[in-house]
Amino acid sequence: MPSVNPDLSDNDSEPFVEIDPTSRYGRYTELLGCGAVKKVYRAFDQEEGIEVAWNQVKLKNFSNDAAMVDRLYSEVRLLRNLTNQNIIALYNVWRDEDHDTLNFITEVCTSGNLREYRKKHRHVSMKALKKWSVQILKGLDYLHTHEPCVIHRDLNCSNVFVNGNTGQVKIGDLGLAAIVGKNHSAHSILGTPEFMAPGAVRRGLHRNGGHIFIWDVCVRDGNVGDSL
Repeated sequence: MPSVNPDLSDNDSEPFVEIDPTSRYGRYTELLGCGAVKKVYRAFDQEEGIEVAWNQVKLKNFSNDAAMVDRLYSEVRLLRNLTNQNIIALYNVWRDEDHDTLNFITEVCTSGNLREYRKKHRHVSMKALKKWSVQILKGLDYLHTHEPCVIHRDLNCSNVFVNGNTGQVKIGDLGLAAIVGKNHSAHSILGTPEFMAPGAVRRGLHRNGGHIFIWDVCVRDGNVGDSL
């Protein structure tokens, strides 16, 4: 029987298409998600030996939209200051001047967002739903009690991410979030209308209490096809 060489050559391994300035993170071609603003690719942390998410924004697409660029940098600044097991973690961020892109590395959730996950797995017990709900509420509590207070303003099932092998859920996509003062309110109508508290829609006012309304809608949205 011929022997098999266990060593893999570079030709056998999946190549990186891009490497960050520190040479720690490598990006693959596989696209994990794509939105109007950014693309999210599968990537690898060579130091820790774990898969991560490589978020990339082509800034030239927003050269005439200063507000959008500010929103992108706001998300990065927020993530840098947040550390909680139910909030997507930020590992690194940099701007690629040559390609005019903003790149940031975050932890990856293996099963995508909660909406996609529930469409794939339609038979979920009340026990599992309660576990998801508790984790979302813990994430919200962390944001609301953070100093300064943070209001997400676009919480919905597309912005809650799942690790299907552990049942862990995390809140992400903080691009519309606001840091607020002592009255815990933020002005302006931002977010996905069907997931906004009625008061936020009527008055253009976001309060952290409105997240409880949104959490309820979020749970019901994540429970598509079943009855609470």
